[in-house]
Amino acid sequence: MAEDKSKKDSIGMSIKGGQTNNGFVQNEDILERDPDPDSPADSPQHTALHILGPTEPDLKDIRPYAGMPKEVLFQFSHQARYRVPREIIFWLTVASVLVLTGATIAIIAISPKCLDWWQAGPMYQIYPRSFKDSDKDGNGDLKGIQDKLDYIATLNIKTIWITSFYKSSLKDFRHGVEDFRDIDPIFGTMEDFENLLAAIHDKGLKLIIDFIPNHTSDKHPWFQLSRTRTGKYTDYYIWHDCTQENGITKPPNNWLSVYGNSSWHFDEVRNQCYFHQFMKEQPDLNFRSSDVQEEIKEIIQFWLAKGVDGFSFDAVKFLLEAKHLRDEPQVNKTQMPDTVTHYAELYHDFTTTQVGMHDIVRSFRQTMNQYSSEPGRYRFMGTEANGERIDRTMMYYGLPFIEEADFPFNDYLTRLETPSGSSVFEIITSWMENMPEGKWPNWMISGPDNARLMSRLGKEYVNVMNMLVFTLPGTPITYYGEEIGMGNILATNLNESYNVDTLFSKSPMQWDNSSNAGFSEGNHTWLPTSSDYHTVNVDVQKTQPTSALKLYQELSLLHANELLLSRGWFCHLRNDSHSVMYTRELDGIDTVFLVVLNFGESSLLNLKEMISDIPTRVRIRLSTNSAYKRSEVDTSAIVLDKGEGHILEYNTKNLLHHQTAFRDRCFISNRACYSSVFNILYSLC
Repeated sequence: MAEDKSKKDSIGMSIKGGQTNNGFVQNEDILERDPDPDSPADSPQHTALHILGPTEPDLKDIRPYAGMPKEVLFQFSHQARYRVPREIIFWLTVASVLVLTGATIAIIAISPKCLDWWQAGPMYQIYPRSFKDSDKDGNGDLKGIQDKLDYIATLNIKTIWITSFYKSSLKDFRHGVEDFRDIDPIFGTMEDFENLLAAIHDKGLKLIIDFIPNHTSDKHPWFQLSRTRTGKYTDYYIWHDCTQENGITKPPNNWLSVYGNSSWHFDEVRNQCYFHQFMKEQPDLNFRSSDVQEEIKEIIQFWLAKGVDGFSFDAVKFLLEAKHLRDEPQVNKTQMPDTVTHYAELYHDFTTTQVGMHDIVRSFRQTMNQYSSEPGRYRFMGTEANGERIDRTMMYYGLPFIEEADFPFNDYLTRLETPSGSSVFEIITSWMENMPEGKWPNWMISGPDNARLMSRLGKEYVNVMNMLVFTLPGTPITYYGEEIGMGNILATNLNESYNVDTLFSKSPMQWDNSSNAGFSEGNHTWLPTSSDYHTVNVDVQKTQPTSALKLYQELSLLHANELLLSRGWFCHLRNDSHSVMYTRELDGIDTVFLVVLNFGESSLLNLKEMISDIPTRVRIRLSTNSAYKRSEVDTSAIVLDKGEGHILEYNTKNLLHHQTAFRDRCFISNRACYSSVFNILYSLC
């Protein structure tokens, strides 16, 4: 049987006069004929069978048809008319993949680094106790901030920065934390914080919070355990032997507290003195202890796990003190040592910015990097550098291959007491010239520990200073209320015990002209509202086209939409005792912004003397004087009144940063050029 089957398999049959195999035809009715026994064509006896034997099928006369077997398909696939198109398609596909891969690699290679969220827009700093009271107790709280997120969004803010809200026994709630993992009840609960954080993220905003690692409250459990020398907590703080006679402490050395008098305080429980850079209720942690460093790391991780987007690390220059206890040198060497009680009377060579301090700050950065791997979830790190020299401030940016802060907060403009073109120019160039290459600047004009701008410089400088920080390269930072020109309160009898001088700039936010300026519906507020809240408030300025708030919104919108301001070169033209002038420009964009700001008396400027090819007339894109907006001015005679500023706009192909005369006066953080053809930024320019 097997032999018979083999023979049958090797037989090829040619049916003469039979039907042609047309393959499978879909959706076509094929009528089958019944065989006619009288028809010779259909009669089996008229069918001729040809026995071919076990050789390959004869395919010479067969045409391609659907459903043909493999042997037939291979026969036709080798023909040129089928093979050549197939090979062309294959090599075109390979070439396309190679071109697309190469183009992708090239674009990635030449593209500048994208601006991160903390670079893309302004930050808004909130002192939570003074922003909005939601429960009528006279104190601002976290729910109050959440209630005002829509308002913050109208300012085109990208990042909200909330100062310290941790559980604290100090009335000012700035320092002296009792529990780094808890919210002070006056601000709400942890659930309130989580709801606020979720609401901030829902609006596409980011949140950074204050963190003060240098010290704790003397009521913190760590300190209580350290007083009794309990286990590892024994060395959590800086203790040293000292003598106590008749209630008078003889400290180990002459080191002074920031607030004056000795920085050593005798503790009767431990019978030793502990060190405090600030108040005696704020003992300094011992950062030479690895256990302390691990505790701080875990606290950072706790808040990052909650979802916060970054930290402002406060008072970091105080993290370490010299191991030896040598006296710090006096500023006035002839002064009697016993009379040296003020902080400014010593050089603080042994209690600030010690060797190893930056290593600790970098360890904070390393901890935060562990939570920065997800796209869009980079965690920002800023550091306070208050009172540091410019060279020491720049050290917080880190080293070329060692990350530290994204930027130290630039508070130099907050110390400006007498406005002038020269002083403003000096602050700007001091930062830009000393900043490490490729780093990102930032600018702030006031803060919770400084007098407000309006009270320092005057009402006429509010708009021009806001225009300054929004047109300089980098991140503008706004302290709550500066967008409407709030000033310090003038109250003298404040029921607060901590650093009263800094409370004047922390008055309640002025929302409207109702009772308590709309800050609280309670019967009292923790600080009095400013006397001008009837006219200086959000509700009034929203309806005034010439208000400080309207200009602020226009400036923030311009900053968000213009590459010239977010990515462009900064070229300084000239400054004098009255004015400051600079351009913002970018390769690939013919438009240039020329910013002219007047900080002195009325001035007449001739721009043609500074830029030879500037047009005779240029457009005013934005002005502190709304009457000038969208108008044109003669560049040979621009009149600027006191506190007035213009953003001028003109077209040119001769950009200043390419000109030899201006090359040393131009700065850029992240170099980029714009291609209008492809609508992309690239770095090879």
